[in-house]
Amino acid sequence: MALATEHKQQILANNRVHKTDTGSPEVQIAILSGRLLQLNEHFKTHKKDHSSRRGLLTIVAKRRRLLTYLKNVNPDRYKAVLQKLSIRH
Repeated sequence: MALATEHKQQILANNRVHKTDTGSPEVQIAILSGRLLQLNEHFKTHKKDHSSRRGLLTIVAKRRRLLTYLKNVNPDRYKAVLQKLSIRH
């Protein structure tokens, strides 16, 4: 259950650092956040889907590692990503 191509392209356009950016931490975090939102909707109807829940936990861990990396490398970009994606309140 991957993100739709149009949705992913929209996320890329909104979060890229430069014109051809597809792999910066900001883009990766935004894509993972979109995937997490999609999985949360899935779990509202499929409460016992434990194999997908395991995938959700791995995505959360990957996003957390990327956020930690971005915080250590560039705190200003880290704060901007948190605010833009409203990850932490």
